[in-house]
Amino acid sequence: MKKILITGGAGFIGSHVVRQFVLTYPDYQIINLDKLTYAGNLENLKDLEDAPNYSFVKGDICDAGFMNDLFLKHSFDGVIHLAAESHVDRSITNPMAFVETNVTGTVTLLNAFRAHCNIGQAIFYHISTDEVYGELSNEGKFTEETPYSPNSPYSASKAASDHFVRAYHETYGLNIKLSNCSNNYGSHHFPEKLIPLMINNILNGKPLPVYGKGENVRDWLYVEDHAKAIDLIYHQGRNGQTYNIGGNNEWKNLDLVKLLCQQMDQKIGNPEGTSIKTISYVTDRAGHDFRYAIDSSKLMNELGWKPSVTFEQGLSKTIDWYLTNKPWLDNVTSGAYQTYYDAMYK
Repeated sequence: MKKILITGGAGFIGSHVVRQFVLTYPDYQIINLDKLTYAGNLENLKDLEDAPNYSFVKGDICDAGFMNDLFLKHSFDGVIHLAAESHVDRSITNPMAFVETNVTGTVTLLNAFRAHCNIGQAIFYHISTDEVYGELSNEGKFTEETPYSPNSPYSASKAASDHFVRAYHETYGLNIKLSNCSNNYGSHHFPEKLIPLMINNILNGKPLPVYGKGENVRDWLYVEDHAKAIDLIYHQGRNGQTYNIGGNNEWKNLDLVKLLCQQMDQKIGNPEGTSIKTISYVTDRAGHDFRYAIDSSKLMNELGWKPSVTFEQGLSKTIDWYLTNKPWLDNVTSGAYQTYYDAMYK
C-alpha cells in the first residue's frame, strides 16, 4: 500500500485534495498533516474520519524533529504539499509568518523528504499560486514560462518556496512536480476570502466590501476541478515540470460580486437588487495586482484536463452548499470549529 502525505489537508483546497485521494484510491494510505491554524478545519473532513485508508496527524512543517520522526515512521511514497499561509492581507500585516511557514516550512519538508524517502521513486508535489508571476495588463495570460515577479509578501514567499523545490530537484535529484493555480472557490472556504465573505455578509445583513473600484480581474477555478487536476499531475505529470491550472473564468471583482448578489437574492427570496445595494467601496489593498489570468493549455494538452463547470454553475453550487451547511459557516465565523480537534482527537 502506497503512503502519501498531504500537508495542509484540513484547509480549503487541502480538504478537497484529501477527499479526492481517499475516495479515489482505496489502496493508498493517506496521512493528512495540518497544524490547525485558523484556516485548518477538521470539520471539513468529518465524513472521512472512519475511512480505513485515512488518518490525521497534527503537526508543524517547520518543526524539523517532528517531521523527521514522521518520515521515519511512515516511509512515504509521495508528498503533496499544500500547507501554507495564503491570505494576502495577512501577509501585509505579518510577513514573517509567511516566510516561516511558506519558505522555512517548505525547506524543512524537503529536507525530511530527501533524508527519508526513496529519492529515485518518491514524488514531491508542490502546489503554488499564479500570484508569483506578478500582474497582467488587459492582455495576455500567465504561462509556465512567465518570469516570476511577485508583488506581495505572500506571493514573494510562495515564489521562494517554488525556487527551493526546483533547486532540490536540480541539486539533489528529487522527483518533483509543481503547479500554479488561479483563485479557487467552492465549498468549505474560510470566510475571509471574497466569495464566502460576501455570502456570509449577505446572510447577516452586513455591507459587501469591495476594494477600490472593483476593477481588478481574477481567473476563478472551481476547487473540485483543482483537486482533479492535482490528481492528474501527481500520477501523470512529468518529473521536474510545472503545470498552470486555471478556470478560464476571468471576472472583475465588482462583476463577480454583482452576479453573486443576483444568485443569492434568488435563492433566499430577496427582492431583486436587494443585495447589490449593500456593496460598499473600501480603500484599495496595498500592492493590489490588477489582473491575473492563467493559460492551462499545457495541462489540457498533455493530461487531458479541463474545467467541469462554468463559473455561473460553480458559483450556484457553492452558494447552495453554504445555504445548506449554515452550522458549518456559523462554527467558522464564531470560532467554535477550533474546538473540534480537542473533542475528537484528544
